[in-house]
Amino acid sequence: MDAAKETQNQILQMTQFILNEAKDKSEEISAKALQEFSVEKLKVVNSGKDKIRQEYDRKAKQIETQNAIARSTAINRSRLEKIKARQDVISQISGDTKASLEKQLKDEAKMRDFITKLIVQGLLMLLEDEVEVRCRAADDKLVAACLAAAAQEYSKVVEAETGAKKACKLTLDSATKLPPAPSAGHEHGPSCLGGVVLACQKGTITIDNTIDSRLHLVLEQAKPTIRQLLFAGK
Repeated sequence: MDAAKETQNQILQMTQFILNEAKDKSEEISAKALQEFSVEKLKVVNSGKDKIRQEYDRKAKQIETQNAIARSTAINRSRLEKIKARQDVISQISGDTKASLEKQLKDEAKMRDFITKLIVQGLLMLLEDEVEVRCRAADDKLVAACLAAAAQEYSKVVEAETGAKKACKLTLDSATKLPPAPSAGHEHGPSCLGGVVLACQKGTITIDNTIDSRLHLVLEQAKPTIRQLLFAGK
């Protein structure tokens, strides 16, 4: 009887031991699983944070780039608008100057004196013995009347400056004519306000002393002054 009771006690103790071991093992497994879950959860959370941060950085850079492009575009547009406005003003000055010249040069005496001076200036650049003078067909009579005075003035200037006597034979070029004056409806075609082109050596050397070329030269030289007067500080 005692042996059976002893055996029963041993079995109960062994069962209790096994249950305790199982319980401890179960708690250990649970703790380890919870720890691994926490680690994985932290990894997932951190990964999610990293993705959100990367997406935020990407969008922030994208917005910054778009803003930079917008600023650059606005600055360039403003610069181009200023350049166009300035060009429009200079074009207006050019147009007003042309209109004023056309009005003044309707006076035949002024025009003849002007043409004579243009021819003399060209002759002093060429220093040739024979020179052809080209003009608009409408100016043939006027220019022909200036040739003798221009040749005489040229000789006088050369002698005054160098002491040498030099003459030049001037002829009106009847084959090559400059374009006609600008007219309504033909603004985009070739035109000429007047003046002359001097040619020598069978046309291989020319001096453009038209009103158009002189006006263009004056405007180019005056652009810095015009900009300073009209656009300083803008």
